[in-house]
This record gives sequence, C-alpha cells and structure tokens, in this order.
Amino acid sequence: MVSVIVPIYNAEPYLRRALDSILSQTHKDWEAILVDDGSTDSSGNIADEYAQNDKRFKVIHKPNGGQSDARNVALQHTSGEYLLFLDSDDFLHPQLMALCLEATQRDNSDLVAFTYDRRYRTLGLVRHFLHLGDATPHFKYYKQPSHVLTDNIFDYATEYSHPKDINKRWAIKHCQAWRCMYKTYAVQDIKFITGIIYEDFPWWSEVMLHIHRCTILNLPLYFYYPNPKSDILSSNQTHKIESLRKGIEAAKRIYDTAPENKRQAWERNFLTPFEEKLKKKSKANG
Repeated sequence: MVSVIVPIYNAEPYLRRALDSILSQTHKDWEAILVDDGSTDSSGNIADEYAQNDKRFKVIHKPNGGQSDARNVALQHTSGEYLLFLDSDDFLHPQLMALCLEATQRDNSDLVAFTYDRRYRTLGLVRHFLHLGDATPHFKYYKQPSHVLTDNIFDYATEYSHPKDINKRWAIKHCQAWRCMYKTYAVQDIKFITGIIYEDFPWWSEVMLHIHRCTILNLPLYFYYPNPKSDILSSNQTHKIESLRKGIEAAKRIYDTAPENKRQAWERNFLTPFEEKLKKKSKANG
C-alpha cells in the first residue's frame, strides 16, 4: 500500500531509529526502499540487516551521487499506491501511515500534508548546544483528527513561516518532500535535480501542478533531527548560493506554461521568498 523512500549516506548513528520508526507503524502494509548512496560507514550493513530480517525492506547499493540521485533511483523501484519520503536521520510518528491513508481514502486526495514536531526539533537544537544526548520523543496518539480538504493546493501552500494570507493553522508550510504522503502516480515521474541542495524547491513546485485534491492534517507526524552533518547545515555558502540559483531557474521554467492563477500564487508564496533568500546569501557572501 505504501512505499517509503529512505536515501542513506553515512547515517550510522541514526539509521536504526529511522528504520525502527517504519517497523513501528500501526499500518503494516508497506515497503521501504533503502538506497545506500555509497556510504563509507556501516550504514549499508545496517540496511542489509533490516532487509534480511524483514522482506518489506529492499536495499539498493550504489556509488555516491547525492540525495537527489538516491531518491530518483528509489522512485524507479516503488510499487506502493502511496509514497512517503524519510531522511535517514529523522523518524516517523507510529500513526503516520494509518492517519494519512485514512484521510486520502476518505477524501480521494492526491496528497495528504502534515507537519513536523517543532518542540522536538527545538529541544534537539538546545541539547546539541549543551552537548547533551538526543531527546526522547513522546508520541501522542490521535483519534479522528480535524482536517481541511481543498481542490486548490495553491490556496494553502507557502514558503513563509508566518503567512499573512493563509490560516496559519492549516497552511502547508515549506517544500520539503517528507512533509506529505503522495499518491505515487502523481509524483513518480517527477525527478529531483542532482548535484544541488534545496532540491525540494523545484521538485515541489512541479508536484503542486499535479495535485488535484489535497487533505491537510495539522498534526506533528514527522520528527526532524537537526543533524549538523546534513547537506544543508554542512554545505558552504558558495554551494548554497549556486544551488539556489539552479533551483530557481529550473522552477521558473516549470511555470513558464502554468495557468496564470497558479503561476501568480507560486511566485508570491514560493519564488519570492527563495529569491529573497538568494539575495541575502549572495550579499553576505560578498
């Protein structure tokens, strides 16, 4: 029913937690595509261990090509009706699959959006600063959560943290691929740009054009781990700037032929904040 794509590169300290969070799902009809992207630590062996113990884990070993390349490879091997992305240093709420499946089947949605646990992320940053161990998550269990159903995702999606023109409670904030469950047919042929960071921006920009109906759950179902060695946090400013430029150029090409109302909404809520980010980084970099 659900395919989970997990790109893996030198994630030894976190990988078991991520994979255990898939095993702990209350919904059991899933497959996990684990792409070992040329890891030089024991990540590949850990992935193989989980696959040997549970056939729902499928492992692909490949030379290092970056997260975008790993995701693109995995997209070629998915067989689930629905699709999730999980970064190897993050983990999932045990009900994530069940709640999203209930929503998409009830509403016939192409996409179910959720959010991440902001308190866990903040606590993790504080504990890193104090050189303490990782925080222990506390899972709240949900019954019949409230939701918003829309036939126009552009009315709710935004890159702004505090949007003025969207109900904050129901806004789909930011463009990370892991923020949603997707119907596989809607996104399987959309590729991530390789060789850059911020690759989620052009990918998500194209995804929105393929979403006809969307359900929004204002629930913290994803646990983001602030890993200082992640691509975003460890990349130098020059690479960040060049990645932003390439991502913006690619996304603009996607919207050259988009309907006018969707193009204007995308420019206002996504292109503008990314262009502002590029200007700030370019100015800071001299």
